[in-house]
Amino acid sequence: MALLISIIAKGLVLLINLVTNICFYGNFEFSFNSPANNHLGLWVIILPALGGILVGLMALFGSKAIRGHGIPEAMEQVLVNQSRIKPSIAFLKPISSAIAIGSGGPFGAEGPIIATGGALGSTIGQLFKITPNERKIILAAGATAGMSAIFGTPIAAIFLAIELLLFEFSPKAILPVALACITGAAGHQLLFESGPVFPMSDLESPSNMALGIYSAIGIVIGFMSLGLTKIVYLIEDTFEKLPVHWMWWPAIGGLAVGLIGYFAPHTLGVGYDNIINMLSGKVSLALMLSLCFFKFLSWAIALGSGTSGGTLAPLLTIGGAAGAILGSIILLFFPASGISIPMAALIGMSSMFAGASRAYLTSIAFALEATMQSHALLPLLGACTASYLISFFFMENTIMTEKIARRGIYTPDSYEPDVLRGITVAQVLGEGGKIAVERKMINELTHKDLPILKDSDRLSKAVELMASTGEEFLPVVSSGDLNKVIGILNYKDVLHAYKLYHRENQEAGVNLSLKRQRLKIMVKRRKLMES
Repeated sequence: MALLISIIAKGLVLLINLVTNICFYGNFEFSFNSPANNHLGLWVIILPALGGILVGLMALFGSKAIRGHGIPEAMEQVLVNQSRIKPSIAFLKPISSAIAIGSGGPFGAEGPIIATGGALGSTIGQLFKITPNERKIILAAGATAGMSAIFGTPIAAIFLAIELLLFEFSPKAILPVALACITGAAGHQLLFESGPVFPMSDLESPSNMALGIYSAIGIVIGFMSLGLTKIVYLIEDTFEKLPVHWMWWPAIGGLAVGLIGYFAPHTLGVGYDNIINMLSGKVSLALMLSLCFFKFLSWAIALGSGTSGGTLAPLLTIGGAAGAILGSIILLFFPASGISIPMAALIGMSSMFAGASRAYLTSIAFALEATMQSHALLPLLGACTASYLISFFFMENTIMTEKIARRGIYTPDSYEPDVLRGITVAQVLGEGGKIAVERKMINELTHKDLPILKDSDRLSKAVELMASTGEEFLPVVSSGDLNKVIGILNYKDVLHAYKLYHRENQEAGVNLSLKRQRLKIMVKRRKLMES
């Protein structure tokens, strides 16, 4: 499956290049040409709108699920639909995205291929008799294999699966995803190119002062990510109020994209070349300002209109430009600060993604793998941590979860072990004292032919038995003597144990008193002197 998704990823990139060449240069070619170099004049305003019309028609007559950037839609299917995605998405999503991006849409190819890989994995999972959890793993494997195939970043893709799709951390889930991501990375090496996807000159190890400044940049980028997310959904709400059918929204958004692209042509298309140029320090301050503001405006309007495309590349472009601008300002006033523009751009990219999506580990791993700059690790940790904390404390949902949260879908934000697997039946009986079971009761339990629990069993097993049998209580026997009933476990006992666990882990308390320790030392010293 991962090999097939790698081929689809290559096909998507070639299709985007083909549509771009046809629209902006009138050539039937598959090589990359930036739409920023076009000479269409005012005609460039119309192209994204035409692409939006085609996407709207595909959404209307094909599937409405192709709208958006793919990851929230995949998350929704995992959380509420047992990881079942319509098979038609596997071919409608890449085609619609190629049209939207190739006609000038300011998106990346990674979102569509993640959605396509997830749809393909879900489709394969629906063909076999497997559990919803197993289907979720196959969906995540397909989605992240696509990301790994596009960028050649398997570790970041694994973290993406954990933080945004699997909502769990276990070997049975991670190993299949890891194998798919490794295969996707091999596909990237075979079908695209070797080496980092965003090459840059070697970065120097930062000083302590530089580390502090990079972390401060992360704080600023974190607040920017809050505003970015709120504006995107404000624009989406505005489109919801328009007195026209939603099919026309991508065309309206396309007009705005074309108008912005006429004045700022570098905002058109995927823009991976912009990211490479920023990381190499070859971008002028004027172009960085243009990419930071106009790329954001173009992308926010297009995304809010419900067209098809990815978010990672725009977030990287906007964050990288913002980081480079902040770095330039700092160097202007503090030339001895020890920071560099390429490093500032890199941490801007990563911290913007960390703040907007709260995919903390993914953001750091992606920046390291995509550039192969080991000296960037500490600045990335500082900046992404700062940005993540700002997002966590000041924003309830992220750019990935806001859409589905509005539909009443809760997204897990922590992956803790199953509480009931850590508590035995004996511990629960011990809380209330073991029940002395009368002979009459034993006869009644035997007559009902209830399933039996051992005192060494876990509460998770008890809950499963109660749910499957519909019984509110179960007899408990001794592990040493299976014929001896030592108590009865009620569903209220399970709830009580669950409540006690959370109370113990949430109540604050002082376990070590400095005053008490000081008194102990004084007593020991006095005894030593007396002896």
